[in-house]
Amino acid sequence: MSSPVTLVWFRNDLRLADNPALSAAIARGGAVVPVFIWAPEEETPWEPGGASRWWLHQSLVSLDADLSRLGTRLILRKGPTLDTLIALLRETGADAVHWNRRYEPQVIARDTAIKEGLGRQGYGVESHGAALLHEPWTVQNQSGKPFQVFTPFWKHCLGKPDPSEPLPPPGKMRAPGRWPAGVELSSLGLEPGIPWAGGMKNAWTPGEDGAHRQLETFLKGGLSDYSDQRNRPDLAGTSRLSPHLHFGEISPRQIWHGVRKRATAAPAKASATKPSGAFERMAKSSLPDAQNWRTSQFLAEVGWREFAHHLLFHFPKTPAEPLRQNFTRFPWRSDAALLKAWQKGRTGYPIVDAGMRELWTTGWMHNRVRMIVASFLVKDLMISWSEGAAWFWDTLVDADLAQNTLGWQWTAGCGADAAPFFRVFNPVSQGEKFDPQGQYVRKWCPELARLPDNWLHQPFEAPAAVLKDAGISLGRTYPEPVVLHGTARNIALDAYARVSKGTS
Repeated sequence: MSSPVTLVWFRNDLRLADNPALSAAIARGGAVVPVFIWAPEEETPWEPGGASRWWLHQSLVSLDADLSRLGTRLILRKGPTLDTLIALLRETGADAVHWNRRYEPQVIARDTAIKEGLGRQGYGVESHGAALLHEPWTVQNQSGKPFQVFTPFWKHCLGKPDPSEPLPPPGKMRAPGRWPAGVELSSLGLEPGIPWAGGMKNAWTPGEDGAHRQLETFLKGGLSDYSDQRNRPDLAGTSRLSPHLHFGEISPRQIWHGVRKRATAAPAKASATKPSGAFERMAKSSLPDAQNWRTSQFLAEVGWREFAHHLLFHFPKTPAEPLRQNFTRFPWRSDAALLKAWQKGRTGYPIVDAGMRELWTTGWMHNRVRMIVASFLVKDLMISWSEGAAWFWDTLVDADLAQNTLGWQWTAGCGADAAPFFRVFNPVSQGEKFDPQGQYVRKWCPELARLPDNWLHQPFEAPAAVLKDAGISLGRTYPEPVVLHGTARNIALDAYARVSKGTS
């Protein structure tokens, strides 16, 4: 009797280590055929954006190279997915398909239909959990309902047994007796000449090796100061693991146990300053150690990723609708010129413009600055959070539907555990606090580089002589503010008050 042949359907799990679907397929004892199927139309309206497609292209190149070192290869095909899987099963003589689960509403519906369709054809199908520490349906409050506040959610998660140790990478894989044909990666059209691709190439190393190098760099050089430096865009204080996590080049279990091993091997370091920022309530110490590493600020941020997927799973309409229904009446402004000024980093507020230019150049933006630019769009410009979410979706290399939705609804005040709407970030004071020497603004807004620190974040208030000495002509070399923050804040708060009272 011949050994079984198994298809492994790769999706957002582009790694060999800690890949449950791959490990289970290998454990069957027969040949394994790794496949990737490009069918973005099956994820409409949230098919991958431009920056995500660029990253996906590079990650598929890396995965194929990793597989080739094991004597196998990655088969690329175009959808429809169900028809393609059936064709591959027949061409290879395989009798089963394994994959790792995803949690976006459209993908869940598609995967359910595929599982049923393959089952009707008599094929074996098994899905695995690989993208989260805990499956969304296994975390419930005392009433058996989903959590809508982060702190009790994460406390509940921390009360569960630690995630199991990551699975090792395969040492070898059996190739099938006959290989099916595939298409060339270039035919998928993942690199359609994106204007900002050059900047992304300089900023990132997609792939499993790049992900683990980034984790190791962070654990050695950034973890100990994370609570103090994570809000400083002028410093290398964050892990920059988000795109690697989104594409599954590294798993949250690998990060969890990486922190554990680092913490239990390193002596504790006293925190110099009090942690600050939106999530400071979960910070217990600056350096995880053998006693407190589970409640460290960095793992709490991994927890926010878990929380985002928990919410998306239980509230699948939130990518398009506010969780708090009273916000459906909010009088959002439709202004193409203001939206474009925000998108292109031409608002006249340096910290906002620096963030939007960093995004356009590298496909990424520091998290503190994400909150600042988001607040500016929805509260200073009164433009809907959905417009911001759509722009981030297309331009972020870590564009993740769950986290993008949570972040924008958090800022707009219309989601779960959201910041209150009346919390309006002042772009001047935020810049002065988190970019005190102006290194971040000077990097991304070089036309302001010669301004003294005390005027850098508010050039529109600088004396004419100071602007002249710095070579700045407001409205010509750098834009004047598109709105006055104080006035815009009052307009937004008045609109919110009317919505809250039901008078709008």
